Amino acid sequence: MGKVRIPPVLRDTVDGARELAASGSTVSEVLADLFSNRPQLGDRLTNDDGAISTFVNVYVNDKDIRLLDGGDTPVGEQDVVILLPAMAGG
Repeated sequence: MGKVRIPPVLRDTVDGARELAASGSTVSEVLADLFSNRPQLGDRLTNDDGAISTFVNVYVNDKDIRLLDGGDTPVGEQDVVILLPAMAGG
């Protein structure tokens, strides 16, 4: 079971949790498990097709999955998946 770190801007959807456990051997599997248990979080981070929105960056152990294998990036028990939605403002 991997860990998913939740940034402050999304903690209102997960009862204030900073980190949650989720099962899966790839990023896609971990996020699917997380979103099935926390649908409000999934609603905030996915588009109408159920894919992660383009404004959300996903990291495994501080490495951007876009530079790895995307959703197929392996996730081990000691790994941490980090969700980081882009922020806008001035």
